[in-house]
Amino acid sequence: MTPIPPAQLPARGMPAVTLVMDPHDDAAHTHTALAAHHPPSGRITLHPGPGTTSDTALAHDLLAALGRPPLLPGRFPSGRQPAWEAATAWATALPVKRLTVLRAHRLTTRRTERLLQLGAMTDLHLTLVCHRPYLPAALHKALSTADHTVITGLAAARRHYGAPLGPLGPPADGPASSGRWLTLPALDRLVSYDSPAPCTVRCTPPLIAWNRRPPPPVLTPGTAQEAAGRLLAATAHPRLAAALVVVLFTGASFQQLATARPDDYDEAAATLALHDRTLYTDGCAAHPVPGWAGVFLKAAACFALLAPGQDQQLLAASGDRPQLLRLAEAARMRPSQPPAANRKGPAGGIVWDWLEQREAARYDAMLAQRARPRPRQ
Repeated sequence: MTPIPPAQLPARGMPAVTLVMDPHDDAAHTHTALAAHHPPSGRITLHPGPGTTSDTALAHDLLAALGRPPLLPGRFPSGRQPAWEAATAWATALPVKRLTVLRAHRLTTRRTERLLQLGAMTDLHLTLVCHRPYLPAALHKALSTADHTVITGLAAARRHYGAPLGPLGPPADGPASSGRWLTLPALDRLVSYDSPAPCTVRCTPPLIAWNRRPPPPVLTPGTAQEAAGRLLAATAHPRLAAALVVVLFTGASFQQLATARPDDYDEAAATLALHDRTLYTDGCAAHPVPGWAGVFLKAAACFALLAPGQDQQLLAASGDRPQLLRLAEAARMRPSQPPAANRKGPAGGIVWDWLEQREAARYDAMLAQRARPRPRQ
């Protein structure tokens, strides 16, 4: 196998690999494997798109199989889209235990090595289905150094895939696709123009005390589930998805999101540290991470280790603000909006700085009150 680049996660060892032989290209083999696809149970079936041998295209197919949009927004320092890094991050964070790849006889050696590396880094069981009586040279070469088990016969393959678990239910983004907006007051400060600065040395702050501002409203389980489902369906970018999730339970501004580094997320303690050395908001503080948000932060932390040039940002880089706002609007999530009579922008547009406008208006009114001449006694 090609060595894993140093920027990627260390391999946990050789992945568990099973080779299913379908010598007659029986449609029942394909239908059985597809019927076993059930992401909530950790079973993913990948059917590579025909007509390409690109590594990136295979990563896009994998993201789609994981339920993520195949494209990542934004510009990247390396000049290439980190699709494999994103797919690996989600496969690590989500409860994926088994990946079945159909049409494995068409995989190039490099593509097969990519899948073996994915299995080694994420500890998932990799099943390759060869729809030919003999292994092609590329697959034989890739498997020559990997221990694997061979299964022949549809009955044995069906037992290996596991029984179908029924339909997956409505899409996670059903409410978003219906056009209904999810208004979340926690997003009110996302575009606030405070200026928290990251700590230059390792900082382990205490839990947030909310001395300078009130905490954001706690999401109900139903709202949290809906918001998580919308974000999972709206983007494959682990960092951007995690950034919006963090705003929902911290009420942080964009500048404060940019202070978080990968080691600020403590998965064991379920806390996330955000920094503010100059006390613009609440100072450096650790925020408890709710259970539903953990998968996003785990994926973001993994992505920060994998993606070139992303190792310093856990949640947001300096140029991510427009993409973050576009993601929120794509997921039909918005902050509190002004009444229709008070709107100054175009109809139907999202007003992101209404909180800032209200606070500025109150401040101007206070200054005007102080500037008024007092009546003579």
